[in-house]
Amino acid sequence: MTADPDNATVTARDDLAPGLAIVRVAYKHDPVPDFIPGQFTTLALPDPTPPDPDKPSRRASRGPKLIRRAYSIASSPITKDHVEFFIVEVDDGKLTPSLFHLHPGDDLFMDPRMKGHFTLDGVPPGQTLVMVATGTGLAPYLSMYRTFKDQPPDQRPWKHLVLLHGSRLAQDLGYREELEAAAARDPHLTYLATTTREPDGSPWSGLRGRVTEHLQPDAFQQLTGLPLDPQTCHVFLCGNPAMIDQAEAELTPLGFSTKTPKNPTGNIHFERYW
Repeated sequence: MTADPDNATVTARDDLAPGLAIVRVAYKHDPVPDFIPGQFTTLALPDPTPPDPDKPSRRASRGPKLIRRAYSIASSPITKDHVEFFIVEVDDGKLTPSLFHLHPGDDLFMDPRMKGHFTLDGVPPGQTLVMVATGTGLAPYLSMYRTFKDQPPDQRPWKHLVLLHGSRLAQDLGYREELEAAAARDPHLTYLATTTREPDGSPWSGLRGRVTEHLQPDAFQQLTGLPLDPQTCHVFLCGNPAMIDQAEAELTPLGFSTKTPKNPTGNIHFERYW
C-alpha cells in the first residue's frame, strides 16, 4: 500500500452539530485493509509550522513532517471502500482544527496500519456486553455492532448488547437515529442515550445525567431488564478518562475486574480518549 502523505481523500462528511462531524475517508489506490472491530488508525496532515532555518534537518529528503492523531474506526471491516470516523473539533488540538475543516475531495494521510486491543477478542460467548461511551467514544462500538448485526443471534459475540451513550446536549448524540432504529428491529440490542446539559424544556425526552448514574445496578436493571452481573456481563468503557475511572471504581466492588496482561480474563475493558 502506498505511503505518500496524501494517500487518502475525504469522500463524505455529515455535520451533526457545531464542532461534531462524521467523516468518511478512502485510500486513493487501495481498498481498506483488514482490521478488527474496535481498532483505530492514524490520520495526518502536513505540519503548517515552517522549518527553523537555523536547525538543519534531514527530513526534507523524507517528505513533509506530518501532524498525526489516532482515531477509532466507526465503520465495519466488511466495508472496503471507506473508513468512517466520528470526530469532534478540539480548538487547541494540534490536528483537529485543520482536520475538521476538510471537505469531500480534500487529501490527507491515513495510515494503512490498523492497531489497538480494544476489541472483542477474549470475550467468552453468551455474555451481555455493556458498552459505555461518552462523546465520540461511541465509534468503536459502532464498528463492532455493524460488523455482527446481520449474523444470526446465536452466532454473534454477545447474547445481548447494551449501548449506553452520554453527551452534553442531545444534538451531540451522534448516530442516535441509526441506533434507535436498530434497537427497534433487534431485540438483542438496547440503546440508551443520556445528556448532562440539555436545557430544561427542550424537546429532549430521553435520559438525563451522567452515564455512570445509569450504570448503577438497580438503575441498569430497571432500564434494560438485565442484571449488571459480573458472571454474565463484560463492560466496555470508552471516552472521557474521568468517566472510565469512576465506572471502574464503582464496578470493582460489584465483583468486576479490569482486563490486564496479568488478568486476561477480566471483564472491564477500557480505552481512554486523552
